[in-house]
Amino acid sequence: MFLAKGLTVAILFLMVALMLGRARRETLPGLQSGHLDVEALNDRYQAEADALRTLVWDDAAWKAERKARKAEAKAERKRAKRQAEGEPGKARVFVLQFQGDLAASAVQQLRHEVSALLAVAEPGRDEVVVLLESPGGLVHGYGLAASQLTRIREAGVRLTVCVDKVAASGGYLMACIADELLAAPFAVLGSIGVVAQVPNIHRLLKKHEVDVELMTAGEYKRTLTVLGENTEAGRRKFQEDLDETHGLFKGFVQQWRPQVDIERVGTGEHWYGQRAVELNLVDALRTSDDYLRARAREAELYALHWRNRRSIGQRLGLAFEGAADRLLLRWWQRSLHEPRF
Repeated sequence: MFLAKGLTVAILFLMVALMLGRARRETLPGLQSGHLDVEALNDRYQAEADALRTLVWDDAAWKAERKARKAEAKAERKRAKRQAEGEPGKARVFVLQFQGDLAASAVQQLRHEVSALLAVAEPGRDEVVVLLESPGGLVHGYGLAASQLTRIREAGVRLTVCVDKVAASGGYLMACIADELLAAPFAVLGSIGVVAQVPNIHRLLKKHEVDVELMTAGEYKRTLTVLGENTEAGRRKFQEDLDETHGLFKGFVQQWRPQVDIERVGTGEHWYGQRAVELNLVDALRTSDDYLRARAREAELYALHWRNRRSIGQRLGLAFEGAADRLLLRWWQRSLHEPRF
């Protein structure tokens, strides 16, 4: 009994923390306080390689490597001096990560990261790489996230999107904006469609003689309801709204990827990477690791991550919300009826 009471109190506390955290986060989404973390990826890649070199290289190889690095450091100082005098330096690649959930809540960090990099990125020279993973979600959330990536294109900065696992529905709405869209061979892409479902328990309530009064002002203020009796007119209007949203979705994809046959791919289906290339949904098959390490040989890479300041209640709420999102993602993956390895 003591354990059961304790669990009950803990669950109630988490639910209250979730509601408080969500309320605090959604009050002024564009004005949260926080800070921007920046990591030099070139240094990380070199440190990772050095950890292995110390085990497999002999002293002579290490000596030659240190000598080569000293020469490179000297050349880099000269390049920095010329850059200070007005000569263009090495290109910079700003790396962002978008891990999508149902509400596209990562857009709150994305907007800060994009604003920061656009303040320093040079059109025609620098590049933004977005590591995108999302099965999609709410229309308005992913619409705003897509608008943030549109800001990069409109500023004249090259945008590359890498998809290693999934960019479906709202995730593909974001991905299609890229100058170049790369995907791993078995990444899931597409799902250019709109879905909505509304449970209705009117017959159950009627069976138990429970009346529900729904008052509206405006013919289509409410089309389908959970408790009341749905009408054919309401169903038709609901379907019209879905079709209109789908048309906007297809038009957006056609705008940014005119090479696709939108009537062929705008059916709500999803495809794996290889097939997505054939349908022009993707430009090439390549993992993000391969692309970034190749770019590191000729450019300076910087990973950006905006971190909001959060109270303890918000952190607990986000932990609970994250667990719910992971359950939803697993359900979505199962709903694809995709084969398992």
